[in-house]
Amino acid sequence: MEFKISREFVAQIEQYVSENREQELIQLFEDLHHADIAEIMGELDDADAVYIFNVLDAEKTSEILLELHEETREKILRSLSPKEIAEELDEMSTDDAADIIGELPNEVKEEVISELLDVEHAKDIVDLLRYDDDTAGGLMGKELVKVNENWSVLTCVKEMREQAANVQRVHSIYVVDDEERLKGRLSLKDLLVTSTRTMIKEVYIPKVDFVKVSTPDVEVARIMQKYDLEAIPVIDELGRLVGRITIDDIVDVIKEEADKDYQLAAGISQDVEADDSIIDLTRARLPWLVLALLGGFVSVKLLNGFSGAMNHHRELFFFTPLIAAMAGNVGVQSSAIIVQGLANNSISGSLWNRLVKEVLLSLLNGSILAFILIIGSHLLLGVSYQVGLTVSISLVSVIIIASLIGTFVPILLNRLGFDPALSTGPFITTSNDICGILIYFSIAKLILGF
Repeated sequence: MEFKISREFVAQIEQYVSENREQELIQLFEDLHHADIAEIMGELDDADAVYIFNVLDAEKTSEILLELHEETREKILRSLSPKEIAEELDEMSTDDAADIIGELPNEVKEEVISELLDVEHAKDIVDLLRYDDDTAGGLMGKELVKVNENWSVLTCVKEMREQAANVQRVHSIYVVDDEERLKGRLSLKDLLVTSTRTMIKEVYIPKVDFVKVSTPDVEVARIMQKYDLEAIPVIDELGRLVGRITIDDIVDVIKEEADKDYQLAAGISQDVEADDSIIDLTRARLPWLVLALLGGFVSVKLLNGFSGAMNHHRELFFFTPLIAAMAGNVGVQSSAIIVQGLANNSISGSLWNRLVKEVLLSLLNGSILAFILIIGSHLLLGVSYQVGLTVSISLVSVIIIASLIGTFVPILLNRLGFDPALSTGPFITTSNDICGILIYFSIAKLILGF
């Protein structure tokens, strides 16, 4: 059952902290998951959160540290000495420890690394710090189980026992050669039913999915999702096995990418959260708002160019918001579907066939909406059938153009190496508003002759 924080529970913790009742706090948190404790600490003020962190043992706090909100974690790390931070890192896997060190100020990093007790652990962490965060090298951990193809099954089992002591979860057993190059994987079933004198090279499976240290994190996520992998090995430029990536790291990548795409679609240009400062939120929102404002100026200029319609068919202007809204909505719908398909790698076929499909779909939807519009505008608004027909034809045209833009732009951005999510928000809405108004009044002028 999921743990729920109550105001009474938080008040009880605050009371224990104020009265320095350390044993009661330890008992209170004893059976709680580290993620729940991190959530509780996020509800407390900084001083109380630091106090609780210092009360609990390093084995528990090392897990809590990874679950804390970035700001809370930063404040707690500032309250610890390099030696105390090193004690926390000694309890973590190499990839998690590297992530924590990466958040520290440069002048503190070297001190913390020098305080690490396990030299091999420290070397692995330093090695991971060489890679960019958004690559397989930046995601991977060094903890894994590997065996040499030239070992016997008996030797293999002995070595695996030693290696498994440092690995939290053994997803796969990887096989390497004398140069540490990845050769394949080993089935636990084959290992159990094979003679102890059999050589590993005779029983291992050469087919194994892998990624390189330079592979982008989103590509790693796509591969693991496609093949339902719980872990995937990572090789360097020479084909040597250097680490593995587990599913828990990929879940974080998928969430971060989804958050980024959602914010881009909403017109937010950088990664922000609701609790960020006003300055940070302004920097993230303002660029797209400026774009929308410029688009509005263009729309006003276009309307001014068709001012003659005001003298002869003033009712045309009443439909302008409708045309602009439909153009923006259709464009966002089309682009959202394409962006989702690009993210899931599920878009197949030629661009031409996809555009033809969008035209046919838009023609069907537009015709139905146009029929409703021409009848509704006459019966409810008293608009003449001639004007209603003009607006309806414009609506169908606008829907077709908007869907084509919404389909073509994200595919084009993706092929040019840009994030296609850029197209799903204000960019598509603003551009389709402008196109919609231009098409609407151009058709109206052609039919009504003003």
